Amino acid sequence: MLDNLESNYNCANAGEDLHQLKQELASMRGMGQSDPETQEQINRLENQIAFIMNKCDINH
Repeated sequence: MLDNLESNYNCANAGEDLHQLKQELASMRGMGQSDPETQEQINRLENQIAFIMNKCDINH
């Protein structure tokens, strides 16, 4: 999970960052746990992915 995403995020890193975030998200979902802490981490990963895709105009 990326520590800090801001409006000045460098889209040159988007490919690698999205790959890493999506792997982390798949891993978290694969754990099958739905406790509040895990769900919070899943939500944060989804938000980070959405932020990068919107900021860098990536449509997938």
